[in-house]
Amino acid sequence: KNHINSSRNNRRYAKILMSTNEIIRNFSIIAHIDHGKSTLADRLIHKCGGLTDREMKEQVLDSMDIERERGITIKAQTVRLNYKAKDGKNYTLNIIDTPGHVDFSYEVSRSLSACEGSILIVDSTQGVEAQTLANVYQALDNNHEIIPVLNKIDLPAADTDKVKKQIEDVIGIDTSNTINCSGKTGEGVDDILESIIKNLPSPKGNPGNPLKCLLVDSWYDSYLGVVILVRVIDGSLKKGMQIKMMSNNTRHVIEKVGVFTPKPKDVDKISSGEIGFIITGIRNLSDTKVGDTICDVANPIDKPLPGFKPSKPVVFCGLFPVDNSEYQKLKDGLAKLKLNDSSFSYEPESSSALGLGFRCGFLGLLHLEIVTQRLEREFDINLITTTPGVIYKINKRDGSVKELQNPTDMPDPTQILSIEEPWIKATIITPDEYLGSIIKICQDKRGIQNNLTYSGNRVVLSYELPLNEVVFDFYDRLKSISSGYASFDYEITGYKEGNLVKMGILVNAEPVDALSMIIYKDFAQSQGSLVCEKLKELIPKHNFQIPIQAAIGGKIIARETIKGFKKDVLTKIHGGGARDRKRKLLDKQKKGKARAKQFGRVEIPQEAFIGVLKINKET
Repeated sequence: KNHINSSRNNRRYAKILMSTNEIIRNFSIIAHIDHGKSTLADRLIHKCGGLTDREMKEQVLDSMDIERERGITIKAQTVRLNYKAKDGKNYTLNIIDTPGHVDFSYEVSRSLSACEGSILIVDSTQGVEAQTLANVYQALDNNHEIIPVLNKIDLPAADTDKVKKQIEDVIGIDTSNTINCSGKTGEGVDDILESIIKNLPSPKGNPGNPLKCLLVDSWYDSYLGVVILVRVIDGSLKKGMQIKMMSNNTRHVIEKVGVFTPKPKDVDKISSGEIGFIITGIRNLSDTKVGDTICDVANPIDKPLPGFKPSKPVVFCGLFPVDNSEYQKLKDGLAKLKLNDSSFSYEPESSSALGLGFRCGFLGLLHLEIVTQRLEREFDINLITTTPGVIYKINKRDGSVKELQNPTDMPDPTQILSIEEPWIKATIITPDEYLGSIIKICQDKRGIQNNLTYSGNRVVLSYELPLNEVVFDFYDRLKSISSGYASFDYEITGYKEGNLVKMGILVNAEPVDALSMIIYKDFAQSQGSLVCEKLKELIPKHNFQIPIQAAIGGKIIARETIKGFKKDVLTKIHGGGARDRKRKLLDKQKKGKARAKQFGRVEIPQEAFIGVLKINKET
């Protein structure tokens, strides 16, 4: 009888706990770059009383200075808000504000996995753009309910009817529940909050079940150690509880449980359906694998959550300090940045021309730019960045496969059977007047057109392109020829065999490893000529003649020559036998120059390296 009463009480308790899920809504804010995600998040926080008027500032969730300066979100941020709806109930809203740039799509992916719904923001003056499309597809892959929101309706150029039609034509989602709003003035924010309550599902899960928890993100705090952002699926997390990371079977005791409001706030527990953070005294960020499953040591579960793919660097380059004495400062700076951004990698490398530095991997060129800017600004280091490149697969004749990041590590050509390079599927959305120029760029970059569709006067282009052709200057050139109106998004599809070669640069017959590159064979001669011409401009004259050559293996494909200083040794020779003495002096000078050329060292200034590395952006 007691056992029956106990089980009834447990079921009643579980039913009460499950009803608490009904008042929770977890959602992401997704959009293309600069369509107003962070500004709308500000309005939602202010409306729900998350911060007072005095505490409010623009882009409150963009905590880094570089995010504020550039007006972009780099790290996804979470906030818990309390909202009293028109039905009289108090609801808990967990918002995740996500980045819009393609380089940070891994942030979007893991944010979406922690939610049940998404607010899709589309700029009512710009319409649907490439990253809008990519983020919607990611949200649909996560079975999200989507609320379309047309932002910036306060601007004179806003055209809500046209943009609604674009959303239906290009994305293919229903726009009957679309909300018009202005993140700047706050118009429509009440309608968005009511739509979240009405149209987005509450989280599933049971607080009475054993703990099952998704590790969404982690970062390092100098006072607290590693802070772990979690989404609880089943069960509850409480202070003093012993938990286990299922990927590596490590055990930890929870020291602190909290939520962001957006200020950190300690709570007693985080239950099923909720998003919050825990601190366990972990000091090493590598112990917290993003996408891991956390369970209770006392009541473990058998099967972990599916998680999601970790971010993988796709663009690599060398970072070297301009002043070699700053090497240790660069090493410390990279180690500190790595604590808060696990998505980039680095390892030591040395160059005969540039000295000691690091080979670093990034998610894209914007990611590279952000990290180098942070190093220069936060750690006061002057850097040289070598030519960005991608990972190639070298199929050797002995059947082995080698992944190549650095051209200087290329095996001997006689050992190579073939070289494969990564390809991407690119989506470009542009007004139709720029279509011809954009198609020409894609063809110049070895692109293969897959599809072309119209929506009004906007064109959606689908292309296959080699990633190596995109990482240099593709995005900048696309924005330039389209007056900023074209948008671009891509995903890596796989590797294809290519007619690729290693092009080396020789100065005075000595190879300069920092300037070697892997390049498509048909482009090698023109690129080699550009590099040689640039070096001729930037390397100062010496006492001897300096040949500058671009070579593929033993074959020279381009050459420039820096003439040596000509010293007049004949001025003071007069009188009898002058002719013979002049000839002897000229012969002696000629031998001296030959000896200097053979043994003399050519100092290549830093400006020459920087100038060569900028060639790709100028052409």
